Amino acid sequence: MTFSIAARCPETGQFGIAISSSSIAVGARCPWLLPGVGAVSTQNITLPSLGPEVLAMMEQGLAPAEALDKVLTRNGYSQYRQITAIDHLGQTAHFSGAQTLGNHNAVSGEQCVAAGNMLADRSVIEAMVQAFEHGEGQLADRLLAAMKAAIAAGGEAGP
Repeated sequence: MTFSIAARCPETGQFGIAISSSSIAVGARCPWLLPGVGAVSTQNITLPSLGPEVLAMMEQGLAPAEALDKVLTRNGYSQYRQITAIDHLGQTAHFSGAQTLGNHNAVSGEQCVAAGNMLADRSVIEAMVQAFEHGEGQLADRLLAAMKAAIAAGGEAGP
């Protein structure tokens, strides 16, 4: 089980990612940020190289959707990947391969994009986005509100 949200503060240009997972060392494998460029979160049978590759494409001027398409096309096993991206303009993109585990969903919102797998319900991700969009305070506060909303909406499937 993993759910995450990548977001941007339009006032400061700051990026952030909040992620929760039952997988070990998620912080070393899934969130990727590059100041002035964007944020990428990779999950579901993670391939850590995808994050830096997508950020490199975005740094070259590609929109998040184009960057995801280009990187996933040249890397094998994209059907097992789940990935989100947001750039310095607030443009977002997401991808969930056909073999993404369990109930899964990905949703783009205003200055944010969230995704999850092995969820109690697809609405978990929708709750994250709504909480971020309607949250107040600094970026970190809004990211934490999104995570709390995900848990309140059911979080992961199973015990």
